Amino acid sequence: MTNALFRVAEITDETPEIRSLRLVRQDDEPLRVRPRAGAHVDVVGPTGVLRQYSLCGAPDAHSILIAVKREPDSRGGSVAMHQVSVGDRLEIGAPRNLLSVAAEADRHVLVAGGIGITPLLSMAYELFARGAEFELHYFARSREQAAFADLLERAEFAGRVRPHFGVPRDEHPGVLRAIAGGLTSATHVYTCGPDGFMRQVTALLGDVVGEDRVHVEHFEAADVDTSGDRPITVALDTGEEFEVPAGKSILSVLEDNGVEVFKSCQEGICGSCVSGVLEGVPDHRDNCLTATDRESQMTLCVSRAFSERLLIELY
Repeated sequence: MTNALFRVAEITDETPEIRSLRLVRQDDEPLRVRPRAGAHVDVVGPTGVLRQYSLCGAPDAHSILIAVKREPDSRGGSVAMHQVSVGDRLEIGAPRNLLSVAAEADRHVLVAGGIGITPLLSMAYELFARGAEFELHYFARSREQAAFADLLERAEFAGRVRPHFGVPRDEHPGVLRAIAGGLTSATHVYTCGPDGFMRQVTALLGDVVGEDRVHVEHFEAADVDTSGDRPITVALDTGEEFEVPAGKSILSVLEDNGVEVFKSCQEGICGSCVSGVLEGVPDHRDNCLTATDRESQMTLCVSRAFSERLLIELY
């Protein structure tokens, strides 16, 4: 998939750690692909580091908006993006959705933790435009550290926003249980934020609506112990077959043998390298597929197999 050049048109310091960047096409033409709510894009920063950022804000035919949090243990991505200036150019990939509005839901509950507000903000705009029943719960350490707090207070759907600013982490479960008390099995829940936060949301709200109705967007790669990995055999539906040693990923072995596989994050977050599983038992190590997805799909960048052999279908 070919990236396009975008120009930084506007930069806003949302908090001391988070800045938003409004990006327009280099040729100033309208967007060729209108993103759906909850979408994310690949962004190649000034140092060449590729990262994924969720699109946030109201729908716009001429620009996209991303927000970047400066991470203290950054490997170069967030720090470089905090050095970008208005007028700089960035390579942007086509929007992709792992998180999107469930059409069959009677009610929608959005639960954001910190920077996780970004994809849920765009979903709130879409749900309001649809006239859907929804509410947005936003957890942050304080109002000053909550990105887009001013925007949410003046948004047309401000009455649907439930801020939980300054609530200590050990009190989050109590707040989430209170939220869960008003849910039904016809409700769908969407959450984004730190992994521990999303696990709490999934456990406490999923107990009411069902875990298959809790939709999650991850920013972090899963922490997996690879010390027990062993060689496996991976076959393609084309008849080709490859040995994957313990120290290499399925994706890298396929690429070493000239098999083209679309990839992006290579950390099991973005879903770019998801492929179908026809035979065998995958060892899922991603942070992007749902339980239903995992019944027939897997990521090739981080996942392996419990069985000695996998038969896969490249998408």
